[in-house]
Amino acid sequence: MAGEKQDNVWPLPKFYFLVKIDGGMEASFQEVSGLDAETDVSEYRHGDSPVFSKIKMPGLRKYSDVTLKKGHFTTDIKFFEWYNQIQLNVIERKSVVIQLLNESGKAEIVWTLTNAFPKSIKSTDLNSGSSDAAVESLVLVHEGLAITTG
Repeated sequence: MAGEKQDNVWPLPKFYFLVKIDGGMEASFQEVSGLDAETDVSEYRHGDSPVFSKIKMPGLRKYSDVTLKKGHFTTDIKFFEWYNQIQLNVIERKSVVIQLLNESGKAEIVWTLTNAFPKSIKSTDLNSGSSDAAVESLVLVHEGLAITTG
């Protein structure tokens, strides 16, 4: 069946998105990955159970680290400055909002990271034989992931 005869409901493209970090730290990112959540599973079986298998119960939630990649720009070191504030058990935690936008620029799906802080920052590699843009990576850890519609 040709495309014009199919439904007008299409999956959202993933290339139009916006990232906002508390405190006015906004940047145009090239890539965001790691928006994952998982639940640990606890297994249990009591000794007099007539069923010879374990039951499975949901346990604690855990969240993946989120990696943000963006181009290096002259005098733009705000993420390194945030990372550089880390001291023993002391860091400014921030909310991070990632919005997947529709063609009109309106948020359709929103991921919100709670109490995020930088785990690592990786500067670009340098290569005299390449014409690629310089890209840095910021890896964030966080304590919660909420997913909502725009």
